[in-house]
Amino acid sequence: MSGSKEIVGKIKSVQNTRKVTRALEMVSASKIRKAQDMMQASRPYARMMRQIIGHVAHANLETPHPFTVEREEIKRVGYIVVATDRGLCGGLNNNMFRRLLGEFKQWQDQGVEVTTVIIGRKAAQFFRRLKVNISASTQDLGERPRLEDLIGSIKVVLDDFREEQLDRLFISYNHFVNTMTQKVTIDQLLPLPPSEEEELKQYWDYIYEPGPTPLLDDLLVRYIESIIYQATLENLASEHAARMVAMKSASDNASNLIDDLRLVYNKARQAAITQEISEIVGGAAAV
Repeated sequence: MSGSKEIVGKIKSVQNTRKVTRALEMVSASKIRKAQDMMQASRPYARMMRQIIGHVAHANLETPHPFTVEREEIKRVGYIVVATDRGLCGGLNNNMFRRLLGEFKQWQDQGVEVTTVIIGRKAAQFFRRLKVNISASTQDLGERPRLEDLIGSIKVVLDDFREEQLDRLFISYNHFVNTMTQKVTIDQLLPLPPSEEEELKQYWDYIYEPGPTPLLDDLLVRYIESIIYQATLENLASEHAARMVAMKSASDNASNLIDDLRLVYNKARQAAITQEISEIVGGAAAV
């Protein structure tokens, strides 16, 4: 019965694993609601900021802001990568990392240097292992990310762009579509992409007080902060959704494996009983 004992041990091990995956599934199911509420609460602000920036930044300014000027030669690009601090969320991070590595290779083939700003422990571990240049990193944001925790990394990348150490800036994160779907998104932050609105192509301007440069500079910084903060909330909701789905799949797989092991155990037990009966009958016949 040594084989049967091994099967029983495997069944208990898989049952313990199933308990863990079910617990993680329930935890993510309870947290995803709060993450969705925070994400949806910040979406109107981010949307309105895009509209305001679309008008103000593309007005007919006498001195264009550095954040709105497209540079002729691109020597260095930056990526703000928003990932998770914890794992066990399926392919959420890996899908984004694979796409980023493809873009990095395209830039490097053109002779353009790539640098990153990392938000999330998993991204830091991944890119450090590949020896990708990391200029700033933020980790352990928790279940309620605060803008104050992101400002340091944001300031580093904005200062690099002002000093022309970066020619383009992108942000990469997982956009929350629904519980079953999270979409890898890579958007250009700087210079500001051109608006599709026809009215922005006309020559017009605002009256600024005290002046266009300090007002626009402060407004654009707030805009970049809002976009990065919104991306962090989107990625948090995506993380909980992906982990809930992944843990449910793991629990289902564990249940199927337990059923298969029980079937093997029953067959082994029946074979052992049959063998014992055969030995008893054979011994009785020999007497």
